[in-house]
Amino acid sequence: MNKHTLSGKVALIQGGSRGIGAAIVERLAAEGASVAFTYVSSASKAQELQERIIAKGGKALAIHADSADAEAIRNAVNSTVKTFGRLDILVNNAGFLAVAPLDEFKLEDFDQTLAVNVRSVFIATQEAARHMGEGGRIINIGSANADRMPFAGGGPYAMSKAALVGLTKGLARDLGPRGITINNVQPGPVDTDMNPADSDFAESLMDFMAVRRYGRVEEIAGFVAYLAGPEAAYITGASLTIDGGFSA
Repeated sequence: MNKHTLSGKVALIQGGSRGIGAAIVERLAAEGASVAFTYVSSASKAQELQERIIAKGGKALAIHADSADAEAIRNAVNSTVKTFGRLDILVNNAGFLAVAPLDEFKLEDFDQTLAVNVRSVFIATQEAARHMGEGGRIINIGSANADRMPFAGGGPYAMSKAALVGLTKGLARDLGPRGITINNVQPGPVDTDMNPADSDFAESLMDFMAVRRYGRVEEIAGFVAYLAGPEAAYITGASLTIDGGFSA
């Protein structure tokens, strides 16, 4: 791993206190970026992550911000710029998942799915782009469920992640002339505390996998780090799947 690839860069990870988000925070910091990240309920984990990065000589800032709150998102972007002086990389990782049969699916859960998984991405991108210049990177964390939803009850979630495909393509046209790229990473099943690889649910998904295991958060973080770096400058508007063959 090149520990200097992102030296001098500033990154904001929306939803970065645990799981995939925390792995992205740590990877970008290890490659030299100053990292800010938002959290909602995991205050202790956010504080521990911030302190761990600082203890290693990095720069980190944990920001309490609800991704369903437009003003909180804008404040997080501006706090990052105020603290670190600039913004080069935005990773939209915050997510909300509700699964229920169609006739039982609550409208408030549908609205929350859209607010966090789609609306927050647009708001954060809109605000972050005001501060980015040539070489800016925006990376959305979608899902392989945009292409394949193998169980009932997940329609609204799949819809929200499919929406990111179109949003990413469209925004690439707005941002490309300014030298800013935007891409959509679509992970398949990944081992996290919310979706552990040793659960009964995980076992039910194994038959869909070509590589018969869950992904690791570090693998997703490595992919994001590549897209955030200089070698990915010619990739934009793309939805890139990293799912162990879940969608194959």
